[in-house]
Formats: sequence, structure tokens, C-alpha cells
Amino acid sequence: MTSVIDTALNDLADEFELLGDWEERYRYVIELGKDLEPLSDAERSEENKVRGCASQVWLVTEPQADGTLKFRGDSDAHIVSGLVAIMLRLYSGRAPADIVAFDAKEAMDRLGLSGALSSQRSNGLKSMVARIQHDAKVALA
Repeated sequence: MTSVIDTALNDLADEFELLGDWEERYRYVIELGKDLEPLSDAERSEENKVRGCASQVWLVTEPQADGTLKFRGDSDAHIVSGLVAIMLRLYSGRAPADIVAFDAKEAMDRLGLSGALSSQRSNGLKSMVARIQHDAKVALA
């Protein structure tokens, strides 16, 4: 059975396929980041900061009444904001069990991000996923 996250990944993969080279894909990732819902100054706190990212990244987790988790985030770097937007498209509004079960590494490989990002950005992306998965595990507990 295909999960909602798998469907979101398929949609993203299709969008990336339409773009030719990585220069176009980087521009698209940056555009995705520009559409992020802005965080308030209060939300740009130490508590919401994602550790392990070279850039500043903040992630806000909001449990919803239906049991899903809504994520909002931002970064001080354009490309990283785009990576945050990709993570939110995959994970926000999903059930914690689906978040924990999703293979983020496979998703990044499928989108071609694993090979296209610097090691610092890859580590930052892993840190974002680890934080999202941690919050999902806490919600399940």
C-alpha cells in the first residue's frame, strides 16, 4: 500500500524529472523555500533550532487534533530553506507512525539529492530528518 508520504515523494520526483540539469533543480529548490510560511521571532528560538546544520535551521512541530504532526520551518540560507520545504512536503500533516516508517535516505537518493548536495548540506538534511523522526517517536510514546 502506498502511504501519503510515498505519494508526496512520487509527486516531487515527477517535478524533479521535468527539470533538466541540477542547475534548474537548485533554482526550483530555492523557489520552494521562498514559499515557506514565515516563522515568528519567538519561533526562531534555541529550542526550535536543528542541531547539526551548518546553516541556521529552525523547525516547529505542532501536534494536530487528528493525531498528525504539522511541521513548519525556515533557514537563513536559500538552498537550505528549499530543503526544509521538501522535508515539509514529505512529512507535515502525516501520522507519526508513517513518519517513523518512511525511509528518508531512499527518498533523498530517489530525488538525487544525496549525490547533488555538499557533505555539509547532506549532514544538515540528515539532522532535519532525525529531528522530525524524533518528534514523531515522542508523539507515538
